Amino acid sequence: MISFILQTVLPFILSAFIVIIITVIAEKFGTKVGGILGTLPSTIIIAFIFITLNRGVVFASKSAAVVPAEMAINLVFLVLVSTLAYRSLSFALISSLGIWGVLTTALYFSNIDNIVISIILYALSLVFCFIYLEKIRKIKSHKKVKVHYTKSKIILRGILAGTVIATAVFLSNINPTLSGIFSIFPAIFLSTMIITYLEHGPGFTSGFAKSMIFGSQTVMSYVVAVYFLYPKFGLIYGTIISFLISLVVAMFLLKFREKIT
Repeated sequence: MISFILQTVLPFILSAFIVIIITVIAEKFGTKVGGILGTLPSTIIIAFIFITLNRGVVFASKSAAVVPAEMAINLVFLVLVSTLAYRSLSFALISSLGIWGVLTTALYFSNIDNIVISIILYALSLVFCFIYLEKIRKIKSHKKVKVHYTKSKIILRGILAGTVIATAVFLSNINPTLSGIFSIFPAIFLSTMIITYLEHGPGFTSGFAKSMIFGSQTVMSYVVAVYFLYPKFGLIYGTIISFLISLVVAMFLLKFREKIT
């Protein structure tokens, strides 16, 4: 019973709370700030804490090696959703999740366990995806928007995000590669894209996606830190130091956010 609560109920509650904060921030302060703060390591912290508690710091460190490569696929997912959303939300989700599944399957069978190669794949995807939205699609960022909050909206956001994250955490503890892949499942991306589309339409969603791609560097800095620091400092100190590093990266990105159109 305790294990079930730790593996599903707690991640559900924490993730629901996180995604509510993310979307509210974006609506109050615009997509530039919301996209960057929204990609701060949150659910991935929960995932790696549970992975470490169950399998140890060495296992968790090995799991982190594939995460940057999987994030590269997640960025492609964001581009596809933001691009195809102008046609319809259902078409965008089905198409982007389908391609995400194909690419993730290919990544799994490639057996990538070298974090340097994984980081290179992420860097290439980051540059390509951001330039595509910024220069080719010419996606614009959006300022803050006014939203009338109701209990039903808040509950819907929480249930949607919590269900996806709890499922990902529950399935993560299988082997290092699958653990890494499921720890970075685009649950926050997916739920946030759906919520912003339903509330504000494809334009706002695309602007948010572009900022989240830019802000994904905060998550990557956290994961890379976990890979190197968990074996040396353990779960508690490794998590704290890794998160502090990601905060520094987030502050740097926020400083230069005005360069994003």
